[in-house]
Amino acid sequence: MYDDILLPTDGSDGIAAAADHAANFAEKFGSTIHVLSVVDTRNRFESPTSGLSQEAWDDAEAERAERAVADTVARLPDDIDVETSIVDGVPRAEILDYIDETGMDLVVMGTHGRTGLDHYLIGSVAEKVVRRSPVPVVTVRLDG
Repeated sequence: MYDDILLPTDGSDGIAAAADHAANFAEKFGSTIHVLSVVDTRNRFESPTSGLSQEAWDDAEAERAERAVADTVARLPDDIDVETSIVDGVPRAEILDYIDETGMDLVVMGTHGRTGLDHYLIGSVAEKVVRRSPVPVVTVRLDG
């Protein structure tokens, strides 16, 4: 039923909850979990006062994505098939593209549960994926 499960990660605290849910599905259905992290390119050139060069910013963001994938994979049971990907772009768009391009059957992703002004200003990648995904999306509240 769910041969391929997408588990997007940004390295947030609490990703273990989403990883546990994905692992439960994978164990039940014999699925492969695809761990994806997106190097967010929206932040380029938005913070000239950060004191970082563009190259330093890009390197730091790439390292964050690599760490996020490695940490998430480490949380998954060893007997589950795992594939990993790191891509550059806008997270919601890259997640949706990955679903389409690789034929995912299910997405399991964390949500921070922001409300009010934080939700309005920051937006929700999970909400955008839920609204546009062609496959079911299980959201897991990250309490980290």
